[in-house]
Amino acid sequence: MRAYYFILFSTLTISLSGHSQSSTSVDSLNTKRLIGVSASTGILWSGSMIGLYQVWYSKTNQSSFHFFNDNHNWLQMDKIGHVYTAYKIGEVTTDLFRWTGLKPIKSALVGTSIGIGYQTTLELFDAYSTEWGFSWGDIASNLTGSGLYLGQELAWSEQRILPKFSYHPTQYAAIRPEILGSTHLERLLKDYNGQTYWLSFSPGTFLKNTSFPNWLCFSFGYSVDAKLKGDEEIYFNFHENGTSTSYQSEREFLFSMDVDLSRLPAKKTWVKRVLKQLNHLKIPFPAVQLSNGKIQGKPFYF
Repeated sequence: MRAYYFILFSTLTISLSGHSQSSTSVDSLNTKRLIGVSASTGILWSGSMIGLYQVWYSKTNQSSFHFFNDNHNWLQMDKIGHVYTAYKIGEVTTDLFRWTGLKPIKSALVGTSIGIGYQTTLELFDAYSTEWGFSWGDIASNLTGSGLYLGQELAWSEQRILPKFSYHPTQYAAIRPEILGSTHLERLLKDYNGQTYWLSFSPGTFLKNTSFPNWLCFSFGYSVDAKLKGDEEIYFNFHENGTSTSYQSEREFLFSMDVDLSRLPAKKTWVKRVLKQLNHLKIPFPAVQLSNGKIQGKPFYF
């Protein structure tokens, strides 16, 4: 349920990376830019950690360093969230260092290292919190997301498999607002029932001499339904009249189409910058959903 803190660093770096989208072709290292980006990254890292500790961790019960196995919680939606965030931090920080003129591979190594380091710092905070602990599952998910980004840079010098995110409001947050969110923003970040994580790719980026447009993607998604408590598959909501309603959590698998906005033939620099940031989100399309052994069509899914 702390997933919303993991987007903090990526949100801050995205605000900086908007200046770098059209400048990744710097011919040589710009020392002033490198110093500025390095200093800004360090300030964002340390500042967000200090603020997070004061706002959140200082108000929780503390204990000695300990481990916590939460791999079975939330039907692994939180783990996929770690993968997504690690990938995105690697992407935006790599863009920043490319803007300085650092070579592409070095930029990718620096960007993914920053992502791993940042999320590991958060994991160390958890390790001293009584309610949670150091999670090897979180670490594995972080490494997977960073590896997905870095691996593609090393193999193809471009990103062909894109993690994306979508969200729609659900009825479940109103049942447990203290856990799933009481405001629209909190629900966006905390209600796993409304979140869907996707992997989008275009056959056109893998096949040579094909007419398939490289911006049109197939997309595979994962979400959950009726998941109201992390470590329980059935949740009972008790009413004032003595009756109760039960909710059985289910995994949801989806197939849809998508658009790689970064590959659209935009000519204007500001349009490319906007499309680069919007590419973090899955474009709404019809979808096919498999859940509880049943297949159903969704005329419009986000």
